Amino acid sequence: MNLSPFRATYIVMAALSMLSLVSPSFAQQNAAPAPPPAAALSQAPASPAQAVLPAPATAPPAVAPSAPPPDATATPVDANSRSLKSATSGLRELSPWSMFLSADILVKAVMIGLAFASLVTWTIFIAKMIELSVVQRKLRTALRKISDSRSLAEAQFALGAKESVLSALLAAAMREARLSAGISSDSGIKERAGSSFAEIVRAEARRIRLGMGLLATIGATSPFVGLFGTVWGIMNSFIGISKSQTTNLAVVAPGIAEALLATAFGLVAAIPAVIIYNHFSRVTKGYLELVGRSSGAAGRLLSRDLDRTHGGAHSRAAE
Repeated sequence: MNLSPFRATYIVMAALSMLSLVSPSFAQQNAAPAPPPAAALSQAPASPAQAVLPAPATAPPAVAPSAPPPDATATPVDANSRSLKSATSGLRELSPWSMFLSADILVKAVMIGLAFASLVTWTIFIAKMIELSVVQRKLRTALRKISDSRSLAEAQFALGAKESVLSALLAAAMREARLSAGISSDSGIKERAGSSFAEIVRAEARRIRLGMGLLATIGATSPFVGLFGTVWGIMNSFIGISKSQTTNLAVVAPGIAEALLATAFGLVAAIPAVIIYNHFSRVTKGYLELVGRSSGAAGRLLSRDLDRTHGGAHSRAAE
């Protein structure tokens, strides 16, 4: 269709005017709704949908941390368990030294006394072992030396200047023979010499048994001393149990262990003392048998000297 320029221009202008009317409404429909002002939101009543939506998050004010409130639902059992944990948290490690340090002053004194008694026991053991071994060896050697002697003087010469119980026996026999010179009664001389020998043997027995009585005393009394310390410690433990108002083993055990430590000290002191005493009783018995043999050897030598003296006197009288 052929249009005139004027008519074509009119159609274009009409189309442009229609487009200008349609485009603003279309832009308004596609544009996002603008947020309402804050004042309008505060004044407008909240709808159910708006009441469900959370409020915008804001930073809370800084608050200092505080202790958690006590649990209202805590039971007495929980309270007891918490008190028990607080009581056992400070418990010390159980060892002999820590128990000794935490024991009562009287129990400490008992344990120190028993430790000293044990030290005395072992000191006596070492000293007596050395003494008995030395004197037994010396006495056996001396008996071998005089085994072939024919008189008291010869036996003394064989022994020399060494001090021993056999030397004392020979000296007592020669002294009695010298003091009884001119007396013809050999039985009286032997009786007096035998009395001197018995005194020397008893003195040697007392000397060699020195310390044995102390061993017997320690062995007999140490368990009872330790038991006394244990009884005293258990009394204090029961007093502590009554103050703490709990019978839990973790709280009760340390005090009872400290008390029983005194009995352990008593047994440690008593058992070795009894064993050592019995050992030395056997050893001293063997040594005293050697001393008895020495006394018999000295008596035989005295008898030979007396017989030899009286035999010579009788032979001179017969001539």
